[in-house]
Amino acid sequence: MKIRSAEFILSASKAGQFPTPSLPEIAFAGRSNVGKSTLINSLLNRKKLVKTSATPGKTQLINFFRINDEFHFVDLPGYGFAKVPGSVRLKWKDLVEDYLRERETLRNVVLIIDCRHNPTVQDRQLMEWLQHYQRPALIVASKIDKLKRGQVQKHLKQIQKELSLETAPLGHSSLQSGKRDEIWKELTPWLIN
Repeated sequence: MKIRSAEFILSASKAGQFPTPSLPEIAFAGRSNVGKSTLINSLLNRKKLVKTSATPGKTQLINFFRINDEFHFVDLPGYGFAKVPGSVRLKWKDLVEDYLRERETLRNVVLIIDCRHNPTVQDRQLMEWLQHYQRPALIVASKIDKLKRGQVQKHLKQIQKELSLETAPLGHSSLQSGKRDEIWKELTPWLIN
């Protein structure tokens, strides 16, 4: 995919703030600090379009980005160990569920799992939720560069087994552009109107 333009559109704290549904959307979901922002930046070949942080829970709103004036990437708040009050976490949960359940232009959800760890309870719950609402999902295992080369396939197979996937997830490292191409190959068909 050739990226000609990528721009931040808006952040939404409630469904009424979402942009008018007109372009296909790909949403990025995963636990806090799993690498959602890094993956989006990598796919768009940008360094800082989406803010990254070592602090879990940095993304607190749903962030929309317009790509090539043809589709949106949507960065969802992470779940899991973010150090925020329970009331804030519940608000995020409701916001994300509203988006995933109701958004008519949502074409695919990229669920990102840290390759170094087994899927969490929340990862499994999100997979079940997406299946229940018949939302297509692409599973991407992030941070494969943090493993020794011989360990990567073993960890991908473990994620496949834990999530009962037909195929192993795609691995991603922002240091390996070939991995980016594999992900684009899977996402591109979902962006055709």
